[in-house]
Amino acid sequence: MVKLRLKRCGRKQQAVYRIVAIDVRSRREGRDLRKVGFYDPIKNQTCLNVPAILYFLEKGAQPTRTVYDILRKAELEFFKEKERTLS
Repeated sequence: MVKLRLKRCGRKQQAVYRIVAIDVRSRREGRDLRKVGFYDPIKNQTCLNVPAILYFLEKGAQPTRTVYDILRKAELEFFKEKERTLS
């Protein structure tokens, strides 16, 4: 199973994260399948590769809670459609 989750990069006390598609059995710093985004909590910046994210979500990848919140803030169409069907 594939998950979309954060991979920590950067220096001490200045963490930045890559959003990656990774196998569930891999550790946090393990080898990823593909880098699909970037998140900097200090500067509050997000950079997403939307086609790649949508590809993995359509194939059944599950985002972690934090990645889900980042994607929802970015207002991806994938999540808008899900919320409409749930309502």
